[in-house]
Amino acid sequence: MVDVNAHLHTPYSFSAFTDVEQALDMAAAEGVKIVGINDFYSTDGYKEWNDGCAKRGLTPLFGIEFISLNAEDQAAGLRVNDPNNPGRTYISGKGLKYPVVLSGEPLRQLQAVRAESNAQVERMCAKLNAHLAAVGVDIRLDFAKIAAELTRGSIRERHLAKALRLAIAGVSAAQVYEKIFGQPAKSDVNDIAAIENEIRSRLLKAGGAAFVPEDPKAFLPMETVQHIIEAAGGIPTYPFLADDAKGNFTDFEGDLQKAADTLKKRGFRSVEFITTRNTTAVLEQYAGYLEDEGFIVTFGSEHNTPAMEPIKLRTRDAADLSDKLKSINYRGACAIIEHQKK
Repeated sequence: MVDVNAHLHTPYSFSAFTDVEQALDMAAAEGVKIVGINDFYSTDGYKEWNDGCAKRGLTPLFGIEFISLNAEDQAAGLRVNDPNNPGRTYISGKGLKYPVVLSGEPLRQLQAVRAESNAQVERMCAKLNAHLAAVGVDIRLDFAKIAAELTRGSIRERHLAKALRLAIAGVSAAQVYEKIFGQPAKSDVNDIAAIENEIRSRLLKAGGAAFVPEDPKAFLPMETVQHIIEAAGGIPTYPFLADDAKGNFTDFEGDLQKAADTLKKRGFRSVEFITTRNTTAVLEQYAGYLEDEGFIVTFGSEHNTPAMEPIKLRTRDAADLSDKLKSINYRGACAIIEHQKK
């Protein structure tokens, strides 16, 4: 069975990878033959992804990811696929056209929401600098330099965490983190992924000294996001969280049949899972049911944190996907490939 990873972030948003070449080299080395780029608010990496796949004999999938808002779910206090924010809904687009065909109002909407997302991180950078000054740490982050040197145009809060970690790196790092956090770091300061995650969770998230609430302009309505994806030739796709580490589900996803029925009513015919979040048993139950209900089902790994993991997929409790899951993923990828050819 051909191995597929249909959801990979690259440095065109934020990624564990240093560049697209590294991601595709790893995929080739691990025998993953079908690979999907899936960056936040960006199709900028498509040419590099396409050309890199061609050089390595890999089949590319072209995706994109948004954070949208469903006003009805928000009013009802319903947690969808963001466990902390009712109504906030992550949506992917699968099988977008390459070369990119987006233009007109949909392109303007995409550019506007990306600009607002970047602006929110710039405001966060200013608050982070103010906090550093207040605690007596002589470090100032240059937002323009971060954008130019650490990003490919789409700027995420994880870039701030990386920039601060790079600025602190050195023999006195433990003391600096103690000043910044107000107590010793919980992570090993030499563990890149762990310390960047701690910076993000303690300083940049709600309750942190540099937290900046996101402006409502940063969240397009769900229907608008679906329209942008369709205008780009893609398939609106709902990313399931399914079971978390404690076996819990969000309000929306706990009743699988109801979730499937609601997604159909909202115009979705494609879903995806990030497999390391889920147990094999739950993933087989959910993915199998949804495929039987007529949904295109694919799996991915994201790689949108500092932690480097294998590209070949696994579940939370197994080092590899079961044959059933591999078959579902392959059939889903084939459906997306056929869509891309139209």
